Amino acid sequence: MSTDDEADAAASDDMKRKFKEALDKKNAKHREGEAHLDGDSSIHGAHGAAQTKREFRRKSG
Repeated sequence: MSTDDEADAAASDDMKRKFKEALDKKNAKHREGEAHLDGDSSIHGAHGAAQTKREFRRKSG
């Protein structure tokens, strides 16, 4: 390889490293609040609307 090719490869590697660092930083910030270690949901019952039967009435008059 010539020195130009080596410089281009070094610049390319440096750019890839910078992008990877930025992506890792972004992903770490995004995952901060997602430490659901127990896997338990805060919703345990069915929704209120699904439990009651809807009643339809005809309008009279």
